[in-house]
Amino acid sequence: MTPPTISFEFFPPADEAAVQRLQRVMCRLVRLGPAFFSVTYGADGSTRSRTEGLVCWIRQHLPVPPAAHLTCVGSTRAQTDALALRWWALGIRHIVALRGDPPKGADRYRPEPGGYGNAADLVRGIRTAAAFEISVAGYPEPHPESASPAADIDNLKAKVDAGADRILTQYFFDNACFLRFRDRCRAAGITAPIVPGILPVTDFRRVAEFSRRCGVTIPARITAIFEPLDTDARTREMIAAGAAVSQCEDLRREGVNAFHFYTLNRARLSYAICWWLGLRGSAEAGTARAAAGPGT
Repeated sequence: MTPPTISFEFFPPADEAAVQRLQRVMCRLVRLGPAFFSVTYGADGSTRSRTEGLVCWIRQHLPVPPAAHLTCVGSTRAQTDALALRWWALGIRHIVALRGDPPKGADRYRPEPGGYGNAADLVRGIRTAAAFEISVAGYPEPHPESASPAADIDNLKAKVDAGADRILTQYFFDNACFLRFRDRCRAAGITAPIVPGILPVTDFRRVAEFSRRCGVTIPARITAIFEPLDTDARTREMIAAGAAVSQCEDLRREGVNAFHFYTLNRARLSYAICWWLGLRGSAEAGTARAAAGPGT
């Protein structure tokens, strides 16, 4: 079987030491030949400068295209358009366009006065600003704020119809959820590639809490496997790699051959999973250029 296409997601670290650790993580994952590295953007725009610094570092020092997350929250249309054009001028060619979560303390999402109202509007704005490659989010289990699964698909179709090139899904643990979602998308006329998001379990308690907040179901069998391992990191890591490999292989049997890995800024698990899936990159790839740029 042809090795899959892969991509990796990272979040901007808060201090210089963590930035340097993440740069080493990226240099290792570069060896696997990923299609792109995506960098998240704070719900209220709070990490904007750190996101920009990281994608620019990737652009300058690694042979992997960066994808900068951009949200509707905290900016007017003019400010968002100006930021997109700034990124274009800096050589960034791929944006992950998201509505964004409500700022901390807000009970629900409210559009910024004079800002983009939703992700579909944002996609249209980005598409008008420059010829970006645009990825958007999809939810195998409907977004917690969706009125219904049908409304969720309608919202996704609006984003694709506005000009999105690709759908990156929220992570999931039950492949049947993804397969049903894919079927619903195709029935609705959504033809853009749908790339499943894969989250290797590094800290089950943290994953369980985050999953409750974002509406991701954790099957009982996954809980039974990981919950007793909270104090046994070495065993947990081995089990996590095996579980993610099994999940990806099951999806490949269903015709999926692209995966987006949520790394939590760590390399070891994602590297091992991709190696098992048949990716055999050069041990030297990316190191020379990365060594030339130690800063952010």
